[in-house]
Amino acid sequence: MNAIDGQLLVIFGASGDLTERKLIPSLMNLFQGGHLPESFAVLGVSRSDMDDEAFRKKVVLDNPHIPETVGNHGHRKEFAKLLHYYDLGSYEEDYAGLNERIAELDNGIGSPGNMIFYLSVPPRIYETIASRLHDQGLSSEESGTRRLIVEKPFGYDLESARSLNKGLQRYFQESQIYRIDHYLGKETVQNLLVTRFSNSIFEPLWNRNYIRHVEITNAESVGVGKRGGYYDSAGALRDMFQNHLLQIISLVVMEPPIGPEAEAIRNEKVKALKSLRIMRDPETLYAHTIRGQYLAGEIDGEAVPGYREEAGVDPDSTTETYAALKFYVDNWRWAEVPFYVRTAKRMPTKVTEVVIHFKSPHHQIFRDIGMDSKDNKLIIRIQPNEGILIKFGVKVPGQGFQVERANLDFYYSDLADQNIMTAYERLLLDAMQGDATLYARADEVEAAWEFVDPILKYWSEAGDVVTYGYSAGVWGPKNADDLIEGAYGWRNPGAHLTDDPGFCVIS
Repeated sequence: MNAIDGQLLVIFGASGDLTERKLIPSLMNLFQGGHLPESFAVLGVSRSDMDDEAFRKKVVLDNPHIPETVGNHGHRKEFAKLLHYYDLGSYEEDYAGLNERIAELDNGIGSPGNMIFYLSVPPRIYETIASRLHDQGLSSEESGTRRLIVEKPFGYDLESARSLNKGLQRYFQESQIYRIDHYLGKETVQNLLVTRFSNSIFEPLWNRNYIRHVEITNAESVGVGKRGGYYDSAGALRDMFQNHLLQIISLVVMEPPIGPEAEAIRNEKVKALKSLRIMRDPETLYAHTIRGQYLAGEIDGEAVPGYREEAGVDPDSTTETYAALKFYVDNWRWAEVPFYVRTAKRMPTKVTEVVIHFKSPHHQIFRDIGMDSKDNKLIIRIQPNEGILIKFGVKVPGQGFQVERANLDFYYSDLADQNIMTAYERLLLDAMQGDATLYARADEVEAAWEFVDPILKYWSEAGDVVTYGYSAGVWGPKNADDLIEGAYGWRNPGAHLTDDPGFCVIS
């Protein structure tokens, strides 16, 4: 790991939920692991009436999201001394007072003027904050590096994403803007690159000649919880597919980059997203997209309400909590290989995984014993029980050639001596080092919206679009299986990379 120069991290929206749940616990872990620079401080900025001590008490000393096992109380106090607070009053006001506080802290820690501005605020005020920082000269890199981290959702559609990009780029250079997607901070997402490009047993097979189809599942057992108001205006396609899942898809689809540098990898990701075949005609959109919404049911034996009964949700809402798509990639490597992707809430379990389904051998000498129905699979589990599984055929002991499918597996939990960073730990550390590999570029965000926009428009305007109901605790609408060609269906994953064949049909 490269040595990190002194840094001042300024968090806008510091009194909010994300700071307490994710940012400060991640910084605490980095502090405990000795990863933070020697000259380092955090300045929390928001409109809440607090001083330094009250802020430290809220987000460190009394923070329930920092486990008791993380450091002793004295350790927490040492970390808390790095935190400071500034009451901005209003994000629209002049930032002269904030600039003075920043300069005071920067001089106090002996930093060379390097600053990160983290916008943990609604996207509608991104440009306002960027412009006020610019007015104070805080976007200029004449006296140190200046980086701007912005959270998702980055736009509501293509037009708003372009507007956000232009608004930020008026005041900061594109190279200074870091659009965070915590999914890219997960070790197993990054391992997609290593699995593909450092193993000769996979890369030669990673194409249309050997792969029948690609399947990606993102399932959550939870409902919308307290996010009903936001979720009802967004839906599963905006909330998960447009950002998290398209990032994963780009890593599966992309061509080998010329090197490990950030821009080389991001260039290939953009090319991958631009190669997705955009679905525009109503016939294709009708046949290749399915949306559903969870009804009341049971999760782990506990009764849970339906989506329309959740707080903040319109009782007549047709917003999707389940979205399944079939699409193609128009390039040489993936021509006519179908991709199947689904994302949903109130599933039987929480899981995200990529499944590569390989074609059967061209000459099937064991066809009569059914091996052709047991395709080889490479399963990359992103969460939980992170790992990789290969399913392949083996001979059953005894006479004849009875073939059964066996597993080769690897779990990150087997690496007992390895401390795996959380997504936010990794991404914050990368931003301090100026490594933008795992952050989305402007053209990458816009390419993702270009693919999603026609689907959203069709779902909102077409008269033949149906939102299917599915009971909480089952694997979505039954007719979603019909999306997959041939005799294949979705792999319903259970714990520890295993299959769960159970499927409940809604009558």
